[in-house]
Amino acid sequence: MEIGSFAFLSPEGFSYNGDFSWFQDMEDGFNGNGKKRGRKDSEESLLHQQLKKNGLLLDDGAKQEQHQCFTDSNQQTAVFEADFKNDYFDQIQINEFDHSRSKRPRKSSSPVASTVTAAVVSAGNSDNAEPSHSGGGSGHQRRLWVKDRSKDWWDKCNHPDFSDEEFKRAFRMSKATFDMICEELEPAVMKKNTMLRDAIPVRQRVAVCIWRLATGEPLRMVSKRFGLGISTCHKLVLEVCTAIKTVLMPKFVQWPDDTKMKQIKDEFESITGIPNVGGAIYTTHLPIIAPKANATAYFNKKHTERSQKNSYTITLQGIVDGNGVFRDVCIGWPGSMSDEQILEKSAFYQRAAKGQVKDIWVVGSKGYPLMDWVLVPYSHQNQTWAQHAFNEKIGEIEKVGKEAFGRLKGRWSCLQRRSEVKLQELPVVLGACCVLHNICEMRKEEMEAELNCEVFDDEVIPENNLRSMAAVQARDHIAHNLLHHGLAGTAFI
Repeated sequence: MEIGSFAFLSPEGFSYNGDFSWFQDMEDGFNGNGKKRGRKDSEESLLHQQLKKNGLLLDDGAKQEQHQCFTDSNQQTAVFEADFKNDYFDQIQINEFDHSRSKRPRKSSSPVASTVTAAVVSAGNSDNAEPSHSGGGSGHQRRLWVKDRSKDWWDKCNHPDFSDEEFKRAFRMSKATFDMICEELEPAVMKKNTMLRDAIPVRQRVAVCIWRLATGEPLRMVSKRFGLGISTCHKLVLEVCTAIKTVLMPKFVQWPDDTKMKQIKDEFESITGIPNVGGAIYTTHLPIIAPKANATAYFNKKHTERSQKNSYTITLQGIVDGNGVFRDVCIGWPGSMSDEQILEKSAFYQRAAKGQVKDIWVVGSKGYPLMDWVLVPYSHQNQTWAQHAFNEKIGEIEKVGKEAFGRLKGRWSCLQRRSEVKLQELPVVLGACCVLHNICEMRKEEMEAELNCEVFDDEVIPENNLRSMAAVQARDHIAHNLLHHGLAGTAFI
């Protein structure tokens, strides 16, 4: 019997005093033992006499049967009274026991209480998606249950018997290059195991990031591949990209020293005959979701006209050497800006304006102005043979830059579609892609032909495309030498 479900028997509405007098009144009513008093009792006596006179009273057998009925009723009442007492006291004891249990953990300072607190903190800090078990000092087993997800695909890729070709097809790099990246990033991305579960291994953390950048697949697909939660995958991508930018970018994206620069110049001159070329500059646009704030700044008019739908982009400017390795990058300026404006905002422009870039040509397209350190093709009509030959050689250097950006976008497919990453976090992701691109290029990682991506960006000729008369004379001199020394003019003679 559930005592607590009745309101009138609740501890607040009912107080037991030991006599249960209301049951006694019922017994008196049944047995006729109650005190007779007043006019009502006299009337009952007269009625009894009248019934007896008229022969309507019960005979002895009926009286015995009625008496037996009253006796049985009294017995049932006694049983009910005893059951009620027992049930009531049992409920009081249960309530007191539960009340004491609810208060005990607040006052206790036992290891169990501290263990529960530690488990809650550990659950908030841990990012693993695997349940594990650990015993505490009190002998109790602690568990943190999470959704069970399959890791078969990643376990297969991470197995030593997994072929290098298949691994390269999935992660755009060989196992040796992947192992090198993991070794470099381990101090920055490694997490410690908690009391509730083990941390995600470094290799899996790096693999989540690289596979996401390589395929551009949505986070739910990354979650299914690696057996992790969607939010965990998003967190891992940003953490590893940040570590790549912090740890690897200073090593793999840097302006060459004098020795390396001389080597780069010699490589370009052997190909085109143009001296002192230190790199090719190019700016590409990457699609993004329309930002909520200042969307007009990211609106790309040229791309919108081409695709017949609103296009919002963010820019990536890079200077590459003859091997397609990025030597300088400028990331994050809005897509409505021209190549000239982005160049003027870059740190490289500031260094060059201070005279820190000497005896170096950076070759760009018609979208850049001609300056003392920027060499661009002729853009006017009715060009001479020398000018036309010069433009062809400049085009070969431009091609180096375009092909490097094509491999960048082809190898990291996330750059070809609108990113789900927040705008303020996107430069870190783009920087990580540039670093990984350089690592693959430096380690001669070949890319499958079907992954190549053709880049195209509209060139807007600057209004003031001639910034230096000394540069104009130097360009004419280079064009004259290319034609008359047979390096480019043989095709026209």
